[in-house]
Amino acid sequence: MKETYSVISPKLAGGPKGLGDPDDKSLRKVEKDVLIPKIMRERTKTEKCVNEVKEFHDCCLNSGLLNVIKCRKENEVMKSCMEKWYYNQDFIKECTQQYLNERSEFRRTGIPKKLKTTRMEASL
Repeated sequence: MKETYSVISPKLAGGPKGLGDPDDKSLRKVEKDVLIPKIMRERTKTEKCVNEVKEFHDCCLNSGLLNVIKCRKENEVMKSCMEKWYYNQDFIKECTQQYLNERSEFRRTGIPKKLKTTRMEASL
């Protein structure tokens, strides 16, 4: 029997598709500092601060190049709403769990989330 050696940790390269252990709940630094905050940003824009984002967007469309000056108030309102959610511990846990579920599914199937939604839309 020949042993194989790898630089990659077994929890990052194991699993059914060689993409990592689907049941692993540990997070790397890039996941904590980049990927989970990205999910938080997207969700605050589309779920939590919808009105604030829409008001800022409308202001920018109507202001042209002067939007930096003319839309300060709307920008501050939007930023304060988003900031409130960034520090909400329940929301952070919810987004972390969402990320872990998506990562587990990817490690089980090998199909990225974006590709999976595209395939489902194509079949409709």
